[in-house]
Formats: sequence, structure tokens, C-alpha cells
Amino acid sequence: MSTLAVSLISLGCPKNLVDAEIMLGHLPPERYTITTDEAAADIIVVNTCAFIEDAREESVDTILEVADYKKTGNCKMLIVCGCMPQRYQEELSKELPEVDLLMGTGDAPRLVELIEEQLGRPEQRTEIGTPDYLYDHNTPRALASPFYTSYIKIADGCDNNCSYCVIPSLRGTLRSRTMQSVVAEAQSLVEKGVKEINLIAQDITAYGADLGGATNIEALLPQLVKIEGLEWIRLLYAYPEGISDRLIELIATEEKICNYLDVPLQHIDNDILQQMNRRLDEKGTRALVKKLRERIPDLTLRTSFIVGFPGESAAQFEKLLKFVSEGHFERVGAFRYSREEGTPAATMKRQVPDRSKNARQRRLMKAQARVSFRKNRGLVGQVESVLVEGYSEETELLLKGRSVRQAPDVDGQVYITAGQADVGDIVPLVITDSSEYDLIGEIQGALDD
Repeated sequence: MSTLAVSLISLGCPKNLVDAEIMLGHLPPERYTITTDEAAADIIVVNTCAFIEDAREESVDTILEVADYKKTGNCKMLIVCGCMPQRYQEELSKELPEVDLLMGTGDAPRLVELIEEQLGRPEQRTEIGTPDYLYDHNTPRALASPFYTSYIKIADGCDNNCSYCVIPSLRGTLRSRTMQSVVAEAQSLVEKGVKEINLIAQDITAYGADLGGATNIEALLPQLVKIEGLEWIRLLYAYPEGISDRLIELIATEEKICNYLDVPLQHIDNDILQQMNRRLDEKGTRALVKKLRERIPDLTLRTSFIVGFPGESAAQFEKLLKFVSEGHFERVGAFRYSREEGTPAATMKRQVPDRSKNARQRRLMKAQARVSFRKNRGLVGQVESVLVEGYSEETELLLKGRSVRQAPDVDGQVYITAGQADVGDIVPLVITDSSEYDLIGEIQGALDD
């Protein structure tokens, strides 16, 4: 039996990337090879995102683009999987007849089975199961990230029920892995050379709530920090109301846990927060930010906000803009509200026009750019730990990397102008210059005689 070349494109968040790695990990090498050359691939898999309108548009554009390889390349089968088929299976089936197989978010481990059943069949097939799959440390996984960094999904699904969000319908209810499974996977990754582990879930502070007992993020972290060879542990997507004093203490005192926290706040106006079904109001938010700053030395704080939520007045947006301009955050993501069918917010009155949402997003990000520039300038002269990632895309005369303040894929970079190091090394870097989002520096001692 001849081998088949598979190319997989993963769109959206790191949680999707882990799903993609699981699909690739299930491909038996004697039957399948993995390629990044889509034109040469016999099978192309597009792992889609459907969280907001922009993500859906990117997914559809990507599907249509790679569908051309059925005419111009070797593609014999086009598979679309993940969040879009989970939500729009009927629409996709009708509108994209060039797709051979549609799979849902819970069907990742069935990829090989479904491919073998579909090969040679002209009719389109749809396989959308219940979104209740949860991988563990024994699950085959082909890492797509650089060898020195990886994500671990400690839970899937969500029970928070924010009024604008479709995640529960795409990913199901909260399902947590055991601590033993997470620790075993982390140990295995470190043995393969991983130095940075990024813990992810829809809400890492809800981890373990479905299991009861002593399973929670505060109990998991002390076990992870014991792993020899693991250098950085980064916490992503921590809901504000779930951040406990114990979690703050762990971040502040454990050297391996990055002084970095991603806390999605979404807004600061109380009426908007109530309509969003968020549980922390302005007073609680400000108190949390103050506590984090006081108790965690040199904290890098990332958050996200939604502009143009139904009913958001000009005054309410100005309040949010002022809050951001006060300089509480090193990193901010601003998203235009996306009207998602089936969510409570979709039926709310006073939907904000697109032009207003676009303008508000631009203004919020411009305000944050000024804050980021000022904060980065304050780092000049300091020594930062930097994970070396290779040569810059602009010139091979410069190495690039990320400081402990920068998460992969979403934050800026550090450009290294003096000194040599290997990819995957963590080195001390003297910051010599900065921009709005990037830092420039020299490896400490590089210019010494």
C-alpha cells in the first residue's frame, strides 16, 4: 500500500493547535507522511476556528484557497474539521461541495479511520460527534511548535456561559484532565527538549471544578515546578474571578512560573459587564489589578476587551478607553463584538454599527500602543531572560527571541544585536532599545573585552 502525504493547516487559538497535533500524532508513519507543501499533499486538512466572524472568514478563505490544489496539485481529499463544521455542518456541506470530509471538534482521534473509509468515495461525508473528547498523556501527539516550547491543554470546554460566546456549543462543558496526566505529559515534553510549557484551557482557573476534591490549578503548579529541565511555566486564559490568593502567591514565589498572566476582562463598565454575564464588576476588577501589581513583582499583565457590545454607548466606550489609557496592562487585545447566532447577546437591542466598532477598536489599540511603548522604554537598561528562537526574518545578522514577558504567537519579539547563542537557549539580555511591542538588546557580556 502506497503512502499518502498529509498537510494540515491549523487556524485560531493554541487549543486548536493541540487538536491538530493530536490528529497528526495518530497518522501511522508506514501509511502517512506529513508535509508542509500543500501542492504536494495527497490529503489536506484545515482545522478551523469559528469563534468570531473574522475567524470564520479566515477559515472559509483558507478552505477555498487550498481547494484549488484538487485541480492544480496532488490533493485527492480535502478535510475540514474543528469548530466550523461543529457549528455549521449543514451550511458547509451545501456551500463547499469540494470538501470531501467534515469532522467536528471531538473527532480528532478518528482522523485515520475516517480517511480510510472515505478514500475513493465521490460523495461528501459528514461526521460530527458530541464535543466531549479529552486527550491525555498517552495520546499520540506530533508537536508542531518549535522543540523548546509547547502547549498543554489541561481542560476543554467551558461552563461560564458568557452571553456573547459560542464556546460551550463548540467545545462542550468543562472537562478537566487529572493532575497525574498533566504532569506526565509535561515530563515527557521536557524529555524531548521543551523548556517552556504554556498551560491552556478555556479558563485555567476553573480547572478541576468538574472533578471535585483537590484537583485545581493551585495544586497542579507545585507538581509541575518539580520537573527538572523545565524552565518556564506560563499561564494563559485565567478568568479574573477565579484568581485566588494562593495562585498569586505561587506566581510571585515560584521561579519557574513566569510573572505573566493573561486575564480576559472584556470591559470595565458595570452595565456592559452585567449584560455580558461577567461576574466581576469594575470595583472588583480594579481591586484585582491592584492586588496583582502589589503582590507579583515585575508582573506582565495581558488582557482582552470587546468593543461594540450591544448597547455600548459612546460614554461607556470612553470609560473603557480611559481605563486602558491609565496603563494597567502591558498587552491588550481588542476585539470587535461579533454577533453570534444562538447566543443571548445576538438578540439584544441596540446593536452597534460596524463602522463604530471598527473606529472604537482602532482607538483602543492606539491608546494601548502608547502605553506599551512607555512600558517598553522603561525596560531599557534592564537585564531580561530571553529564549532564543533563531534568526530574524528581516536579516540573518540578528538573532530573535522572546523574553519571559512575551507569550508565543501573540506578543512581540526581542531582537539580539550582539552575542551568540543556540536556538532554545535562555540567555540574560541587556535591553538597549525598544518599540511599541518589541525589544532590542545584547547578550550580557557579549561586548566585554
